[in-house]
Amino acid sequence: MNPINSRILKLALTGVAVAFIGLPVAFGSWYTIDQGERGVLLRNGAVIGVAQPGLGFKLPWLEAVRRISVQQHTISYDGVQAYSKDQQTATLRLSLTYSVPADLVSRVYSEYGSLDALQTRVVDRQVNEQVEIVFGKFNAITAVQDRARLSAEVSSAIKRAVAGPVVVASVQVENIDFSDAYEKSIEQRMQAEVEVQKLRQNAEREKVQAEITVTQAKAQADSQRAIADAQGYATERAAQAEAQAIEIKGQAAAKAIKARGDALRENPNLVDLTQAERWDGKLPNTMLPNGSVPMLNLGGLK
Repeated sequence: MNPINSRILKLALTGVAVAFIGLPVAFGSWYTIDQGERGVLLRNGAVIGVAQPGLGFKLPWLEAVRRISVQQHTISYDGVQAYSKDQQTATLRLSLTYSVPADLVSRVYSEYGSLDALQTRVVDRQVNEQVEIVFGKFNAITAVQDRARLSAEVSSAIKRAVAGPVVVASVQVENIDFSDAYEKSIEQRMQAEVEVQKLRQNAEREKVQAEITVTQAKAQADSQRAIADAQGYATERAAQAEAQAIEIKGQAAAKAIKARGDALRENPNLVDLTQAERWDGKLPNTMLPNGSVPMLNLGGLK
């Protein structure tokens, strides 16, 4: 082989070897971790630390990084089966929100290997078990009418039951389905309760209206009674005043008569004086035959 060609071949092989070794070393010696993740750093398969968000470096071939999300994740559960206290079959739809604490990502990898495995082995299992337990404490109609309390109790039960490197933030019961026949019976029962409530409200309203009418009638009667009392009092006072006036007039007349009588007794000639004062000095124009001429007795006036 030509020495020049042999040299070129050696250089080419060397370049390939350098590229084969150098490129993996160059690209495999660094890594980046997003803000919503943490990196589990492995050396020969063993956990040696947790990488924080940002740029990091590792030994090629010897070390590796497994990323674990620490953000919140929401899982939807459709078709969760449960029996109510009165043995009615229900199908529930729930949503659950959870996250992994940043300081527990190494435990997640060590015990479960991945976030999906953690969800399957810890979260999903407890959701089905706790929904069945809690829903069994409710009658079907109560579960429908008081779904907020049902959702709160399911959430509390799941949070207590989930044990592991995970935090359950919330659980919501989004829907409850019963059989068509039972849902129809529930609807009819609720309509009947609404009608009963409406009748009670009407009865209460009529009762209040009757009380108002009675109160108004009583007030009107009291008003009329007060007016009658006032009128009677005024009439009585007027009668008393009139009687007093009559009495006063009578007393005055009696006093005048008494005074006149006393005057006549004390002065008998007072009658003659009165006649003389009232005579105009004229004699009667017409006299009856054998009639006497009225004369004044003036002798007594001396």
